[in-house]
Amino acid sequence: MRLPLPPPPLLLLLAALAAAVTTFRPDWNRLHGLARARVETCGGQLNRLKEVKAFVTQDIPLYHNLVMKHLPGADPELVLLGHHYEELERIPLSEMTREEINELVQELGFYRKAAPDEAVPPEYLRAPARPAEGAPDRADL
Repeated sequence: MRLPLPPPPLLLLLAALAAAVTTFRPDWNRLHGLARARVETCGGQLNRLKEVKAFVTQDIPLYHNLVMKHLPGADPELVLLGHHYEELERIPLSEMTREEINELVQELGFYRKAAPDEAVPPEYLRAPARPAEGAPDRADL
């Protein structure tokens, strides 16, 4: 009986790296009160990250409550903020594709307009804010 050979170390390393680079999954317990977000990055960093640059230049203007902030030397990150601009989470974007970033932002509840100057429907003005579980509907406020 012949035993299978163990995988070469390089193959194990590649498998570990592939498992480490996964799409961000939101921890909704940490994101309670999510109200807005910003993408922080440096223009120089964007030049080497074509997918992130395409998201920043073409997609951010379509999202309500999502803005761009240039920070010298910063790697691109999605910074999720609460109602009082308190930081809830930082998500690195360098390893994500444009499609993955768009899927994440939409999963988080950000409203995407068809055109940058399109009006946001009233029901999405507070997006992505979600009411607390069990909280009464306060649409009249």
